[in-house]
Amino acid sequence: MRDDEGAAVVEFVLVGVLLVTLFLGVFSVGLYLHLRNVVVASLAEGAREAANADRTCDDGVARAHDLVASAVGRRVADGLTFDVPDGGCEATANGVDVVRIRVHGPLPLLFPPVGAVSIDATARAVKEGR
Repeated sequence: MRDDEGAAVVEFVLVGVLLVTLFLGVFSVGLYLHLRNVVVASLAEGAREAANADRTCDDGVARAHDLVASAVGRRVADGLTFDVPDGGCEATANGVDVVRIRVHGPLPLLFPPVGAVSIDATARAVKEGR
């Protein structure tokens, strides 16, 4: 009689669980980085929209929200808060007028029971002259 009968099945299950966990972890990090990059790029586009001569800060905030909603879904966009940082949308940095737009809130992860990772980013664009 052999003592290692059925050992291959046990080894396969143990290694398989580790590989699946590793794969899902890498996939979760990739998904988070994708969401973060989409949100930051949309925020920058919203700031550029608000920096146009005939636009307001609210136009930029709405544009950033719409871009996130169309790229990754309305549920993610509605879970984030797009607003103007403290001190107002328009500011002067080094003698240059800039427009600032901020986003903060949770980005969903692959496994909802784990929770969410929050994002807090600010985009700036040079204000066009009027």
